[in-house]
Amino acid sequence: MSELYIGLMSGTSLDGVDAVLAGLRGGRWRLVASSNLPFPTMLRARLVELNSPDQNELHRAALLANELSKSYAVAVRRTLTRAGVGARAVGAIGCHGQTVRHRPRNGYTLQLINGAALAEATGIPVICDFRSRDIAAGGEGAPLAPAFHHAVFSSTQRNRVVVNIGGIANLTRLPARGKVIGFDCGPSNCLLDAWVGMRRHKRYDRNGAWASSGTVIPRLLTRLLSHPFLRRRPPKSTGRDEFDLQWLARALKPGDRSADVQATLVEFTATTIARAVLAHGAGAREIYVCGGGARNHFLLQRIAVLLPGRRIATTAMLGVDPQHVEALAFAWLARQTIKGKPGNLPEVTGARGLRVLGTVYPR
Repeated sequence: MSELYIGLMSGTSLDGVDAVLAGLRGGRWRLVASSNLPFPTMLRARLVELNSPDQNELHRAALLANELSKSYAVAVRRTLTRAGVGARAVGAIGCHGQTVRHRPRNGYTLQLINGAALAEATGIPVICDFRSRDIAAGGEGAPLAPAFHHAVFSSTQRNRVVVNIGGIANLTRLPARGKVIGFDCGPSNCLLDAWVGMRRHKRYDRNGAWASSGTVIPRLLTRLLSHPFLRRRPPKSTGRDEFDLQWLARALKPGDRSADVQATLVEFTATTIARAVLAHGAGAREIYVCGGGARNHFLLQRIAVLLPGRRIATTAMLGVDPQHVEALAFAWLARQTIKGKPGNLPEVTGARGLRVLGTVYPR
């Protein structure tokens, strides 16, 4: 019999909920079923607004947590229906929640979710708030996926790097021998999607087609690359708190063409990723990409140009659909919590030690 767990992920890109039902048998994970539930336009807009300080935040956050949890419940039910599996067969749901503040230097992080409501709606134990225990132990609280990457993608023969390109891009170094490290490289889809949304009223730039029609603005690229976060050494993590359209607007000048700005944002993302690989990739020649950015062909082309002589592929080459990796990571983290096993890697987050992560809402 397989152990079954559900992973739910709604990331910084704010595009919706990715849900997976995963089974563990004989020490190997397999995908049983998956679903994606796009966020309604108004919900997405209210979540973006909550990333910036404003009035009546507590009330708005609580209402949005309830609304999000209803979306999570729909995604769970849809996934179970596709698998033909009942709720009682599932060990737990691991749900990241929706990040609206990430301030580890101030000792806190906030991911919106009503775990109790989700447990009531699904009849399945819910584990959430994974980041807080790591932060309490002196860590960054993120990224957490590197522990899963290490469990699933590492090789004893080859040095590998996994790059998750979501709202924020993060890197995991998986050496054949030696310690795993991971950290946030910088912004990715959170800026790319926000700019195309504002200028062209689209959720994203399909395949990077609009960006590829533009020309990089050297002055703007230099300004973006000067952000202090990019000079910090790992462990480090970031979010929309530091990289949003207001930050971008301060770097723009009258006359900057919109398509050129998009091209510059792609080059900015590719450059921060390439620099992170060169500085911390331990000479890895295999770079595997996951997350929504894996569908941006123009971005992947630019990364390949900046990292010559390396194999750039998606995690599909390792047997896992790039759109499922993060949700699978939270199914894996849920099992770690249920089994009383640590879910963090101190060498990634900077925590004082291994910790069991998450808050549990029983069935």
